[in-house]
Amino acid sequence: MSIVTHEAIAQTSDSRLISAENLSAGYREKIVWQRANFSFGRGEFVAVIGPNGAGKTTLFRLLLGLQPPVHGSLKIFGADPRRGNPQIGYVPQRHAFDSEMTVESLELVRLGLSGKRWGFNPFSHTDRDAAWAALEAVDATELAHRPLGVLSGGELQRIFLAEALVSNPDILLLDEPLSNLDLKRETELLHLINQAVRSRGVTALLVAHNINPLLPHLDKVVYIANGKVATGKPSEILTSESLSALYGIQVEVLRDPHGNVAIIGVEEHHGDMV
Repeated sequence: MSIVTHEAIAQTSDSRLISAENLSAGYREKIVWQRANFSFGRGEFVAVIGPNGAGKTTLFRLLLGLQPPVHGSLKIFGADPRRGNPQIGYVPQRHAFDSEMTVESLELVRLGLSGKRWGFNPFSHTDRDAAWAALEAVDATELAHRPLGVLSGGELQRIFLAEALVSNPDILLLDEPLSNLDLKRETELLHLINQAVRSRGVTALLVAHNINPLLPHLDKVVYIANGKVATGKPSEILTSESLSALYGIQVEVLRDPHGNVAIIGVEEHHGDMV
């Protein structure tokens, strides 16, 4: 597969895959966040961060067409979001399956292409080739014939990523894929995601609690807090001025010699955001 550089992507496509204008999200009883404006182009790696309950997963529900905006405009590929869009690959926060499940990893990845029920549909040659290519993309071909129930957390996340990539999507939505991974597995998974973004021109939005491991890879940050949404380059959003305006209190952003960020001044239960 030829490598598409980030610079080449920027030069060949100025279209906005995702765009929002004056967007508000929530439910009939409650507005979760409001008046958000953002746009993401092809081949951008975006972190979505903020306190628990701030509305990060709500953003994904809007993008997946699972709930409508309360107000404003949200467009994907120039149209309203819709359920089951094959141009979007999605890794949910939790996969519901039995720890003793004997279904092979290759079968799960193939389901990302066909959406069919377990075991009732034989592989076509095209399906098999696509599933193997997705496993190769995440360095997981050795897991192809292993049952899901025996895989470690890091191995499962690679299989889930392959499942999301198998249909060759334009957008990846990843809801907390780094949760419960040790530092080594976290670093490996981020490398694989970044490789997919840069080599395939995929636009990836990743929800995370700790932004520091992502900083070397990111193009943009979506920071959701206090009913507001701030979006821009990490250098623009992760500043004392920007986050103080977002939280409505004085916030200090500190950086260590390695570039890691610490945010001082928010409530104690927000401390895991950075």
